[in-house]
Amino acid sequence: MGTWKTRGLRGSTLEEQINRTNDSYREKKLALIQKIPTPITPIEIDKDSRHITLAYFGMKSTVDYIGAVQGIPVCFDAKECAVKTFPLQNIHPHQIAFMQEFERQGGVAFIILSFTSVNKIYYVPFDAVYGFWRRMEKGGRKSFTYEEVVPVSWEIRRHREILVHYLEQLQMDLDRKEKEEPQHIC
Repeated sequence: MGTWKTRGLRGSTLEEQINRTNDSYREKKLALIQKIPTPITPIEIDKDSRHITLAYFGMKSTVDYIGAVQGIPVCFDAKECAVKTFPLQNIHPHQIAFMQEFERQGGVAFIILSFTSVNKIYYVPFDAVYGFWRRMEKGGRKSFTYEEVVPVSWEIRRHREILVHYLEQLQMDLDRKEKEEPQHIC
């Protein structure tokens, strides 16, 4: 029997783990994070089962998740990579623009990136992602490597029933940003 492969299910394992994590966060009243569905327009619907059999993607989606953690607005995308090089084509220009605008409004944007070949998941702050993106726009690499991510991100570990416990890394990111902000003198 052959193996069935589809681009549509890429990342589903990571997303399922994040969905379960977000359910735990909600139950513990730590955060309220919602998965943003990809907008589709149905074309054909099976009359018997009432399932959509043909559809097309509507407007471009922004990021995979959006919500609030203890009053802090957050948005992030979940990405998986089977090798130790992540192609930037897996992030779309409208996603970069949305995350950039989100941070300008005082929110925190990031990517949760799973390198399945080494079985490690990382919290990659938006400024690091944007740095790789700008390098590509200036004619540099169209990807970034595992070795490049490690120094600019934080590994996410499992914590009891929380499969992708990213709140600790979010706190580290907030602490880092607070130290980097210039002090305003009145």
